[in-house]
Amino acid sequence: MTCKLVDVSAGVLLQEDGCYLLGQRAPDTVYAGYWEFPGGKVEPGETPAQALCRELEEELGIRVTQLRPWLRREHLYEHAHVRLHFFEVVAWEGELDAKVHSALAWVPPEGPTRAPMLPANGPILKALRLPRTMGITQAAVLGVEQQLAALDRALAAGLRLVQVREAALDAAARAYLAREALVRVRAHRGLLLVNSDLELARRLDADGVHLPAHMLMAAEGRPDFAWVGASCHTRAELEHAAALGLDYALLGPAQPTLSHPGQPALGWEAFAHRVAGLPMPVLALGGLRASDMGRARDAGAHGIAAIRGVWERPPA
Repeated sequence: MTCKLVDVSAGVLLQEDGCYLLGQRAPDTVYAGYWEFPGGKVEPGETPAQALCRELEEELGIRVTQLRPWLRREHLYEHAHVRLHFFEVVAWEGELDAKVHSALAWVPPEGPTRAPMLPANGPILKALRLPRTMGITQAAVLGVEQQLAALDRALAAGLRLVQVREAALDAAARAYLAREALVRVRAHRGLLLVNSDLELARRLDADGVHLPAHMLMAAEGRPDFAWVGASCHTRAELEHAAALGLDYALLGPAQPTLSHPGQPALGWEAFAHRVAGLPMPVLALGGLRASDMGRARDAGAHGIAAIRGVWERPPA
């Protein structure tokens, strides 16, 4: 039997420390006792954003004052085929009140979540563990030891996601940098990904790999790592990354960048259009600083990735 596609809006309410809100479904509902992100069905004549604002007022007694588009995923239940529009809810008025849920809980992204989790919401939890700022190494420009010193400063300031991208270094220098960087990142409970070199990533037991666009488009399956991301420039590349089940993508250049002078930048309007409706987080790349974080997330980005902007000053 073919189920009708039902649009549902879901809100990821976030605190400043990154904790997100879950609600436990009441005993008289389908999937009673399961935990979920609050939200509900999009009614005729409503946009997903309007539906979420209405649902959160009905379910939690709050009035949303700021939300951001984030991810869109589909899930086929036995009783329904749902398309979930996830929004980040970053500001609201009123006190939270469990009007329809049995319980509410704030959950830290790095800690254990509540169980059982509603199946359609489960994949969102990994996305919430992805840090908001990625630092991309440039040891070929800075020097290896200077890059490691800059990494130490950035990690002390809060950086938790690092990509080692060093095609210009010889194999020995690249392996040394990646090995030393991994020790430092692990000490801060962050994630380190190796660009292109899957063999090096396996040998070091890195957290994952990052695929340049040409490797992404040649891939027929997801590499066997805990975290896999890719660099993208077009909607087709983003959709291929989604089809492979990658954990994130980078999209750029969002703004003019010194590394590619003369290359047209997307701008935030085009960026928002290109990432709309994707099931995985996308970080904006290209000419960005910590001060661009809010604008990037308003355009649907999960966060930002940067080279100069991360090593020149502490990340947001």
